[in-house]
Amino acid sequence: MSSNLFNLEGKTALITGGNGGIGLGIARAFAASGAEIAIAGRNKDKTADAISVLGDDHSNFLGLEVDVSDQESVENMVQDTLSKFGKIDILINNAGIGIRNLPHEYRLEDWNKVIDINLTGAFLCSKAVYTNMRDRGSGKIINIGSMTSIFGLDWAVAYASSKGGIVQLTKTLAVSWAKDGIQANSILPGWIHTDLTQGIKDNYQDRYDHILSRIPENRWGEPSDLAGTAIFLASDASNYVTGVSIPVDGGYTSF
Repeated sequence: MSSNLFNLEGKTALITGGNGGIGLGIARAFAASGAEIAIAGRNKDKTADAISVLGDDHSNFLGLEVDVSDQESVENMVQDTLSKFGKIDILINNAGIGIRNLPHEYRLEDWNKVIDINLTGAFLCSKAVYTNMRDRGSGKIINIGSMTSIFGLDWAVAYASSKGGIVQLTKTLAVSWAKDGIQANSILPGWIHTDLTQGIKDNYQDRYDHILSRIPENRWGEPSDLAGTAIFLASDASNYVTGVSIPVDGGYTSF
């Protein structure tokens, strides 16, 4: 078996929401594995800061501004990446938001915003990279789902619904595009320390501790904990793996 199965040298990765949290953790791992990386996000300053920590050779990295819920913005993001690197080997659909409330109190505008960014955004980005991947006969699409792709969460109705949709989107892309040499898979993170979850630790210590008590690994995860799974799914090691969703949650969803 080749020792280069997990090597990403010569590969170009486009990572949405790559300027913080899970996305930046994956970007760091990909950079260490030799990939060229385009980081796309809403906040230009935050993206610039993320680029600065990836490595000294900034010619291998590109920062982009994008609204993944807007088709024109997504298409511009993909075109700018192709103009810089000439190809897109790997797409990480990581951009996402969460607006917390109970279902019966949830506003329609909040529902639409979460679905548009978390689910429609992943669809638009996947659709936008398809032609380049198809024409080269290879590509890796990795969608970032959630443990709420598997079970419900009372105060996260739109988020959980969007992440459940991510699993079905992944399966559909996998069966639709396998003939084109494209693999689509998803990662389902558990409770990870990110900006999205910081409010629980800061404001709901009892909830934070209860969640911790249910994690067999006895700790919340860090963005770096997603790195190995992401590299596997982005590399030649997973060329016969498609349509799967892999929990990375310290055993939370098995408990």
